[in-house]
Amino acid sequence: MDTAAAHATPASADDHAGYMQYALNLARKSPPKPTNYRVGAVLLDAKANAVLATGYTLECEGNTHAEQCCFIKLAEQHQVAEERLADVLPEETVLYTTVEPCFKRLSGNLPCVERILRLGKAIKTVYVGVKEPEKFVGENTGRKMLEDAGIKVVLVQGMEKEILDVATAGHLP
Repeated sequence: MDTAAAHATPASADDHAGYMQYALNLARKSPPKPTNYRVGAVLLDAKANAVLATGYTLECEGNTHAEQCCFIKLAEQHQVAEERLADVLPEETVLYTTVEPCFKRLSGNLPCVERILRLGKAIKTVYVGVKEPEKFVGENTGRKMLEDAGIKVVLVQGMEKEILDVATAGHLP
């Protein structure tokens, strides 16, 4: 695979498959471990088709998830606390994540769904590649929590097998 092409951003903000592929390429950077999913995330200004931040599982210090890494990096860039990101996010911000955001963390960290919710309506839509497998925390009720808060959750279909292969690399059979 051409490295430049693998990391190029799609030409249009409505290229959902392209942005999901971009997030999947990020997920591949995450170290395979039996205790987590390898996930990639892209925070996008959909109006300007500009990537605001990217992240992948364990990219930042600690037991960090991909979405969390996006928020950490963007907060550092704008020199604001993560919970104040809504003040700096563009109006049409969307999030792409290869695996549905978690609603529960066994590590004690704030779940990604709660991180999204505490930004109010700063993120309008979350595009996901697959629903979170039930292996670690059971059925993910995060989608309903997001939708109840007025945030659209859209499944980008067509890459489920590839996303799950990457997400579960390192898991015991």
